[in-house]
Amino acid sequence: MRCADENLWWTGPRVPARGGLPAGSPPAVLAEGLTRRYGSRTAVDDVALRVGRGEIYGFLGPNGAGKSTLVRMCCTLLRPSSGRLEVAGHDVVGEPHAVRARIGVALQEAALDDHQSGRELLVLQGRLHGLRTAQVRVRVAEVLDLIDLGPAVDRRIASYSGGMRRRLDLAAALVHRPEILFLDEPTTGLDPDHRAAVWDEVRRLNTELGMTVFLTTQYLEEADALARRVGIIAGGRLVAEGAPEALKRAHGQERVEADIDGDAGAALRALDGVPTLRAVAAGPSRITVHAADGAAAAPEVVTALARGGTPVRRLTVRAPTLDDVFASVTAAARAGAGMAS
Repeated sequence: MRCADENLWWTGPRVPARGGLPAGSPPAVLAEGLTRRYGSRTAVDDVALRVGRGEIYGFLGPNGAGKSTLVRMCCTLLRPSSGRLEVAGHDVVGEPHAVRARIGVALQEAALDDHQSGRELLVLQGRLHGLRTAQVRVRVAEVLDLIDLGPAVDRRIASYSGGMRRRLDLAAALVHRPEILFLDEPTTGLDPDHRAAVWDEVRRLNTELGMTVFLTTQYLEEADALARRVGIIAGGRLVAEGAPEALKRAHGQERVEADIDGDAGAALRALDGVPTLRAVAAGPSRITVHAADGAAAAPEVVTALARGGTPVRRLTVRAPTLDDVFASVTAAARAGAGMAS
């Protein structure tokens, strides 16, 4: 990033990109007993959350789980029904202006005026934040250096692709030098190339500037690639939280996938006779087995299938993924809600 004086860009504390609070600094986000109700429906239910300065925190959940509601409360767009919520050390209800001055926000729908150019939008954003003309000029140049739009920055936004709109929206959220950036499903609808470009930009913000990023997403590989910690919300409650690898160990199992020649029903019956194995899925030519140790289970799978007269063409051992964790904890949350009702 080109800037003659680095303090022109970043006025907040520089912290390690992979977490760690400077002594005495408040967390980026602190929630205790956070609840939001809409009439008789509870969208966010007694959530406790702590996000440290300088980390990328991934927030996951199915549609309607409460992700966007929680982000909107953090951004002062919704008032909590009860509980405590502080962002950048300021109460979102008692000090909303202090919170807004310290955050950048890119929500699911980019609020862009097709009749403006990209540069005009960024200048307007800076002026709305109370920046002087000289400050706006410097900061627009800075964000354009970070979020490269090339010559398109001076074209009308109506001509922009979906990926360019996402990047411009991200740039607009950065003009006033926020301490904390909230990204609500920033890559929904983007193709893989544009999604990767947004990922790179988020990493640069975090690693080069130590900026805290609170990321909500439905793409589990996105959280796995970017986040130091993730939280999973289901039914308005935070049902799992931790580092992706720790969650995989706690909630996921390795899989042994056997591509077979022969009858899947016969293969399942052969595996049923081995108490250490649990076949969980069968297709026309593939059997999937969950195991605590996939490498140790693989020979048992081959032996059991061969004994049952089912040849194995290929065997693959796969590590657990965030998809497995997500499926496990959200299913458990649904089952718990059903029992409670």
